Amino acid sequence: MKILNKIISFIKEAQLEMKKVNWPSREETIRYTLIVIGISLAVAAFLGGLDYIFTILLNKFVL
Repeated sequence: MKILNKIISFIKEAQLEMKKVNWPSREETIRYTLIVIGISLAVAAFLGGLDYIFTILLNKFVL
């Protein structure tokens, strides 16, 4: 019974904490998602470019 009371207490406290959360608006969520996608694409392009350059240099000078 003691464990059941702890579980119920945890769920009640979790619900109270969720009411305090400041959720972003739909527009903010979309904006932040696009920013993350844009930065991810930029980093991928940068790393892909470095990989391409290093592959060319290795093939030219080492192999």
